[in-house]
Amino acid sequence: MNSPSRIVLEWRAATRRLFARPAVWFVVLMLLWWLLLAVFYLVPEIDLAVARAFFEEAACGQAVEEGRVCGSFPYGTQVLFVVIRQILFYLPSLTAIYILYRLIANLQHHGATYSPRKTRDYSIALTSFLIGPYVLVNLLLKEISDRPRPYQTDLFGGRNVFMPAGDFQGACTGNCSFISGEAAGAGWMACLVVMLPKPLRAVLGPPLIAVSLISPALRTSFGGHYLSDVTLGWLSSLVVYAGIAACFEMSQRRRKRKQPTNL
Repeated sequence: MNSPSRIVLEWRAATRRLFARPAVWFVVLMLLWWLLLAVFYLVPEIDLAVARAFFEEAACGQAVEEGRVCGSFPYGTQVLFVVIRQILFYLPSLTAIYILYRLIANLQHHGATYSPRKTRDYSIALTSFLIGPYVLVNLLLKEISDRPRPYQTDLFGGRNVFMPAGDFQGACTGNCSFISGEAAGAGWMACLVVMLPKPLRAVLGPPLIAVSLISPALRTSFGGHYLSDVTLGWLSSLVVYAGIAACFEMSQRRRKRKQPTNL
């Protein structure tokens, strides 16, 4: 009969094996993404409250129609924050170019110097970058979501009507607020923790994730995105990364099953 401590150890080992599979992470993260979308859609006051915290209302001039809200998001005019935002804007693309260079360099090796694991890891990172922040977010969702950005809405100095996350009936016609492309790029950067050597993940992982959260925070404080836009944008890259990794894992397993044995 197994002792309680042995059962606990076996349960922990089984849990670790389960969550070592990318497919499990994909399902968990996907469910979390849709759950958060439902929360932001049903409780839009969350987005409005966070946006109001960064909005500074000002008196309107005489030429402005009565009842209009005037003001701005002052953090968006701070030179230091603008410079940091510009650096973080280009950082994911520069990182992807460097990973592409490392992939090409690894493919030029043969025999014992060639690393199949590096090829797999670099390929997953590059594929998820293209499918996530670039295709899914910037080419698809931002073009069809029609959600005005905070500074474009009549609640924060603009002229368009506020739309909750997930409602695709807004007045935006292109490069819209839902979801944040910069947050998606930052989320992709956070995924690169898995490419670090295991002994360094505990040391370098938290700072990398912390840096990846700066860009979403700045976009929210600038009035360029709502909290839901940056939260779901950041998380979307984790979903895509886990999904691509799961596809690579399943493909690798199929190749192994098809390989002839030496029986």
